[in-house]
Amino acid sequence: METTRNEMMVCQAARQLVDGETVFVGIGLPNLACNLARRLHAPSLVLIYESGTIGSAPRRVPVSIGDPALVEGALGVCSMADVFSNYLQAGRVGVGFLQGSQIDRFGNLNTTVIGDYARPAVRLPGSGGACEIALHARRVLIVARQSRRAFPERLDFLTSAGFLGGGGERRRLGMPGGGPAMVITDLACFEFEEEEMTLKSLHPGVTEEQVRENLGWAPRVAPRLAVTEPPSAEELRLLREELDPKRLYR
Repeated sequence: METTRNEMMVCQAARQLVDGETVFVGIGLPNLACNLARRLHAPSLVLIYESGTIGSAPRRVPVSIGDPALVEGALGVCSMADVFSNYLQAGRVGVGFLQGSQIDRFGNLNTTVIGDYARPAVRLPGSGGACEIALHARRVLIVARQSRRAFPERLDFLTSAGFLGGGGERRRLGMPGGGPAMVITDLACFEFEEEEMTLKSLHPGVTEEQVRENLGWAPRVAPRLAVTEPPSAEELRLLREELDPKRLYR
């Protein structure tokens, strides 16, 4: 069955989630992944949204963090300040999902500016809660389309910390969370070895050369490079018929 690149990323992201985990999730592909996981193998995922909903169980995929669908069936609703102080900063979030306009080899993210900070070519939305999620979640999953532009050797601005410059710098600075665990792109999956992105699997039909052409640096490559398992018929059915039939995210 033919699969889009976004569907590939969503399914692979959903597979990383374990039943019972607490996940801090935003809108977009990560949100789709969480709700797919809830329907397949992780019905007890606790979804937390920045807007203040705890244990959301939306019957449809929400279109924003202010969507009323997040409140219906939620375990609780609180202020944004309570979400960050009582859950995230208190160490109660197991998984944080992040996206970025730029990502480097150590999993650092830029969502602030492209170009010089004083005179940027593009001004991006900024951190929002991403910096705090990157600091405090026990592990971070990053989902992004891969290109040299999005994966440069050096960020234009460091918004959210991954492993900073590597070499244990994150640990020395006392950052409490575990840092990035996986980067899922439309071409491949990367995990972190010695705090650096390491190519672990290629999506079906993708070559290692394509991955290299779409990175701003020469990547570390696992000794045994795997092929990512394609989406199952049931994963695709749920995505296309129940979760995102209008193709808002797919």
